[in-house]
Amino acid sequence: MKIITLNVCGLLNAVDKGFLDWMQAQAADVVCIQNLGVKSYQLPDAIYQPDGYDGYFFDGENQHLGGVGIYCKRMPKAIMTGLGFELADRDARFMQADYEKFSVASFLMPRGENPQEKTEFMAQFLEFLKKLRRKRREFIICGSWHIAHRTLDLANWEANQESIGFRPEERAWMDQVFGPLGFIDTFRELNRDEGHYTWWPNADQPRIQQAGWRLDYQVVGPNLRRQIKNAWIDESAQFSEHAPLIVEYDLNL
Repeated sequence: MKIITLNVCGLLNAVDKGFLDWMQAQAADVVCIQNLGVKSYQLPDAIYQPDGYDGYFFDGENQHLGGVGIYCKRMPKAIMTGLGFELADRDARFMQADYEKFSVASFLMPRGENPQEKTEFMAQFLEFLKKLRRKRREFIICGSWHIAHRTLDLANWEANQESIGFRPEERAWMDQVFGPLGFIDTFRELNRDEGHYTWWPNADQPRIQQAGWRLDYQVVGPNLRRQIKNAWIDESAQFSEHAPLIVEYDLNL
């Protein structure tokens, strides 16, 4: 099974840059997208239900903030939206597609323009993650977590130790997710080198000229560790400020 996650920074703009053609060429089983920048009812059929995929979307109150979607080759048994707390649901930051034995979620952490609000969101989301670990169902949580976990996850880390997305308290929060809670960063499970990034601050400038950050993840529970077969970032796919993260699993839908 192949899963892709991409923060599109506006779905219509990404489509104009060739996102759908690229997606269909990848033949992924599930594609999670974030930061839609458009209400789902405004999407033409070719984007809502592209050839070979069923599209599912969760709209926020403000179309310019948040919004997530999932494209599925095989229809899921159920689609669930929301986390049950306002900071997540007003901006449509989480939805999941349920299959027989596992769920695939599209997730968008607040970027952090309001640090206090992001801190509150993280506290509530951590409680949600604790509940997931008590469930029998396995989860693959895909999206922009908007935190670079370790120094090798961003260029120029020395100059960014107080920057939003790399603050000590944010990194400590990730330590809890990948430590006591037992979740796994699928990319780092297979790739331990520096220089791998998923976000650059200016989509109109060449990425090789910019300092990148790794802000996008596919996160799984420990029971799926052995099912992670391959993981890579397609830095050549430039549909937004973010690059697609692609992971292959030894799982069947």
